[in-house]
Amino acid sequence: MARKPLCIDLFCGLGGWTEGFLAEGWDVIGFDIEQHVYGEHRYPAQLVLQDVRTLRGSQFKDADMIVASSPCQEFSYRAMPWKRAKALGPPLLGMELFGQAARIQREACAAAGRHIPLIQENVRGAQPWVGRARWHFGSYYLWGDVPALMPAARRARMKSNAGTPLGVKGPGRPRLITEELVIDENAGTKGYAARLGQSTISRRHGSKSKARKMASAQIAKIPAPLSRHIAHVFKPLSASAVAGGGTDG
Repeated sequence: MARKPLCIDLFCGLGGWTEGFLAEGWDVIGFDIEQHVYGEHRYPAQLVLQDVRTLRGSQFKDADMIVASSPCQEFSYRAMPWKRAKALGPPLLGMELFGQAARIQREACAAAGRHIPLIQENVRGAQPWVGRARWHFGSYYLWGDVPALMPAARRARMKSNAGTPLGVKGPGRPRLITEELVIDENAGTKGYAARLGQSTISRRHGSKSKARKMASAQIAKIPAPLSRHIAHVFKPLSASAVAGGGTDG
């Protein structure tokens, strides 16, 4: 029996990338410096607690895909319309962590003797510091081996049973909906908009509170239509044939 394809999820958080890959029949190993557990919300696959900066790409020579969502806080803050934010210097840690995924990919490809695709996700505010993104799904911006055909995200107004508009950031704002999924208030969006959306959480809880950390982790999760699409596109043909019961003769 053919093995399942293997995805490496860097800075995995609550596993938005991982959930999509698992749903498409992949094995996934996640790496993060922290285990996120908030009630029933937790990382859904094998988790390794390790600083990504200490990883060697050669240990992933058997991987079929690498995905990464490095921390966006420094990029997001510098995109704020505040004088204090604009006066800050380069986001050195954010840039360093973003660059780690590319280093790991280079080392993994060299060890494997083949190309191992990489897709990195971050916020729009990262672009002045790491280069222009190749595509975006709402507020989730992508770099690397982004496929030519990607799912579309669109804005639409939704109403609750009471007839009042519902929104990601508050009453009267449109939700982000896709062909498969409505991203609700708990999922949110990343970057500047997400920070505004967390304003009530910020007022009620300290910056290191579990409620604040849970909200940040949920906001950072990759939407299921995006992660499943990437997983489907990059699934090796042999694995797809096994999952589909073979190929036509």
